[in-house]
Amino acid sequence: MLKVAGSHTSDLILVLGVKVGGIMARLNKSPNGSKDSQMSPDEPSTSQAFFELLAQSFLRAVGRPLVEPGQGAEWLYLDAPFVVVAHNTEPDPRFIYANLTAQRCFGYSWDEFTKLPSRLSAEAPDRLARQALLDAVARQGFIANYRGLRVRKSGAHFWMEDGLVWELRSEAGIRLGQAATFSSWTEA
Repeated sequence: MLKVAGSHTSDLILVLGVKVGGIMARLNKSPNGSKDSQMSPDEPSTSQAFFELLAQSFLRAVGRPLVEPGQGAEWLYLDAPFVVVAHNTEPDPRFIYANLTAQRCFGYSWDEFTKLPSRLSAEAPDRLARQALLDAVARQGFIANYRGLRVRKSGAHFWMEDGLVWELRSEAGIRLGQAATFSSWTEA
């Protein structure tokens, strides 16, 4: 069970001691203090508690599982053939999760992704449509069959196809952010 505590959503603490608002800030450092571009399986990218938040929020919102039985946190991060990203609830939400497929698709390393405001995944003219989508997700719990223009680190554009965006909520209903998944994309 995932437990949270704190007075502000961005200050919520997962049972692991991982700050949701800054989930990756202290945890993508290797034991010697250097930053690694890929995280090892015992770090938050493959955290069982964060995986359960993603998977259980998806199941509650959408009514079907995010992954097949037997596929867990490590599989979702390392091997899933689809993108999964999540952002927090800060006033300017920042990505707190991006699996390797997402990192390859957008061109950011884990360290870069988890410092990036999620609004920067779209160009300025497309941000109003993106924000309208996120507002609808907040009201409805999820939106499926979404198509949106996104931008890579390189500046190249692509269409995320058949996307699904859902609310990240604890079992108690506390809003912890939003997540998205898509399995196909085309060059713009």
